[in-house]
Amino acid sequence: MGGSQRRAGLAGGGLPAEVDRFVGRRAEMAGLAAALGAARLVTVTGAGGVGKSRLAARAAARSSARDGVWRVDLAAVRDAELADHALAEALGLSDHTARPPRETLLEHLAGCELLLVLDGFEHLVDACAALVAALLRRAPGLRVLAVGRRPLGVSGERLFRLGPLAEDEAVRLFTDRAAQHGQPVVPGGEADVRELCRRLDGIPLAIELAAGRLRALSPAQLLERLGDRFRLLSGGARDALPRHRTLRLAIGWSHELCTPAERLLWARLSVFAGPFGLEAAEYVCSGGGLPAGEVLDVLSELLAQSVVTREESATGVRYRMLDTVRAYGACWLDAVGDTDRLRRRHRDWYVGLATACELDWFSPRQAEVAARTGAELPNLRCALEYGLAGPDETHLGQYLAGCLWFYWAGCGRLAEGRHWLARAVAVDGGHERSRLKALWVLAYVAILQGDTVPALAALQECRETAQRAASATAMAYAEHRAGCLALVTDDMERAELLLRSALGRYQEIGELNSNVLMAQVELAMTRAFRGDLPDAVRMCEDVRRVCDDHGERWTRAYALYVLAYAAWRDGRAGAARDLLTDCLSSAHAFGDLLGSVLAVELLALVRAAQGDAAEAAVLQGAAGGMWPAVGLRLFGSAYFNAPHELCAATARAQLGDARYEECRRVGARLGREAAVARALGRPGARSLEGLPAQRGPGSREEDAAGTHEPAASRVRKDGETAG
Repeated sequence: MGGSQRRAGLAGGGLPAEVDRFVGRRAEMAGLAAALGAARLVTVTGAGGVGKSRLAARAAARSSARDGVWRVDLAAVRDAELADHALAEALGLSDHTARPPRETLLEHLAGCELLLVLDGFEHLVDACAALVAALLRRAPGLRVLAVGRRPLGVSGERLFRLGPLAEDEAVRLFTDRAAQHGQPVVPGGEADVRELCRRLDGIPLAIELAAGRLRALSPAQLLERLGDRFRLLSGGARDALPRHRTLRLAIGWSHELCTPAERLLWARLSVFAGPFGLEAAEYVCSGGGLPAGEVLDVLSELLAQSVVTREESATGVRYRMLDTVRAYGACWLDAVGDTDRLRRRHRDWYVGLATACELDWFSPRQAEVAARTGAELPNLRCALEYGLAGPDETHLGQYLAGCLWFYWAGCGRLAEGRHWLARAVAVDGGHERSRLKALWVLAYVAILQGDTVPALAALQECRETAQRAASATAMAYAEHRAGCLALVTDDMERAELLLRSALGRYQEIGELNSNVLMAQVELAMTRAFRGDLPDAVRMCEDVRRVCDDHGERWTRAYALYVLAYAAWRDGRAGAARDLLTDCLSSAHAFGDLLGSVLAVELLALVRAAQGDAAEAAVLQGAAGGMWPAVGLRLFGSAYFNAPHELCAATARAQLGDARYEECRRVGARLGREAAVARALGRPGARSLEGLPAQRGPGSREEDAAGTHEPAASRVRKDGETAG
């Protein structure tokens, strides 16, 4: 049969007709079309139920191939030897000779220009890969769009990985399908729908199944019952593929295709919450039939089958399971009775990780530690929950909560740290050493939040227990935090006494880290507030030198704050501004809200001293908007509040009350990022808010040396009103 006859017999067919509206995926459609234009073999991969077949069919329908588009569904083909037969049948080719069907296929397709859609091939991957490779070699006009949960692995293959729907698209899909079922979303239910779509990971199949449940349940009731999502999300359309009738079957289809080792790793990986690294997977999931050396190979297979996804991040390559896929694995882990053992291993890994991060915090890797701890936070939470929930080994949960002090205090997680630390000190059992650490860290966090009473209670218990247990380390930290509490409650004499004693204890036990240096900064604050600026500067310059030697940036920022305060008091507004810019940049980079807002408050005063009263008022408003996320504004301290009051008085005098309040409201409307950008003087930060760079009456520019006497000269040098 000649080429023209072959083309006449290949008019195209097999694409499923759309029976409901196609929602979203505009960017994915464009990307897939581009991929099809650039490669002869494109494979769409993704997790079960993510919408691979629907997207591929829609993209294929737009093809302009001369001999049409042909689709073969291999999902129901169980025997690999029947793959060639299934394709020939789909193409409408018949050959009654004894020739193998592949010869027939190669002959009939050799002169054609068509698009072949190969759907559901994953369980026949080896046979299909060989078939596609042969067809592409012999039929130069052939293009193949493969759809499955893993790549074919054929030379020249271009992968197109399909992820879940974006949140807005997921909501649109749910709303559309709900209306299709005669159950439109009622006013007021939008928030529940959005949360439901988020909890279902944006997986189209899960969303459609959930929408189908609206005949009996409201979106709010669906949310309540998502604990058993596999039982809940069933009852799909009767004419849907069997594996798409329920979410359990959709995910189970992938599970059936896995080897025993892949199923085992899938189940064990379910103990991870959020992204995880390879080393974590090797430690947690190895053993009991899966040697550590084989985890990478098995994980690679799960990646190929879209059970696990790979992502690049600032902390390196990470892996993730969609929540629905993870929940399926967790069911299997429960079924074999191995959940508790795996969760213990998971906890142990993250206790070790936190220990390493605490040590590395005082090093040039401080920024990396902050980023990694943030990336691991979902798993650290999971480890904390397990460690603090059970009756056994609660000391590990207490230890973990205390070990993360650097993250709670240094990276703007005071509220969450308070939650875990309060739980840690409330549990029964545990070891004295772990409890002592949790107590002083709890006190520290409460102090930074301006919550004095629980801070005092925790410190008292910590000191009494440390004394009874003869724990020199716990006594040093308890005394240090007691000095910190005295500082923010304006008892400068007691603060100095306690902080000097704590520093002596630290020296005796050979302790040197960010906490020790922070004690020195806090002591310098007491000296500055009591009027001894040279002593405060000497101590903070020493801290800055040690920090620079060790690559420490967090405590250094607080040392710069004190140095900036001293520079302002000395009439060097330009130097103070430079120091505060450096301070704010570091604090903001770590997410340290307290350090950031203190810097913004003092920058406002410096701007007033430089004659820019309008900008000073804006920064005061910005700081006022930041404090609610931190705690008690300026700790309720007269010393810390004095610069704020002086700035407000100076700005009001220059601007008048109405203009001052107008500028302050502009600052209060700024979000945190915009506020920091404004304070740092980044280009465009002022114009975005529409506030002109107006200077108040009587203002004057700083001279070249930046040494004119600012409004700070009105503050008495004995420190009575100095903040």
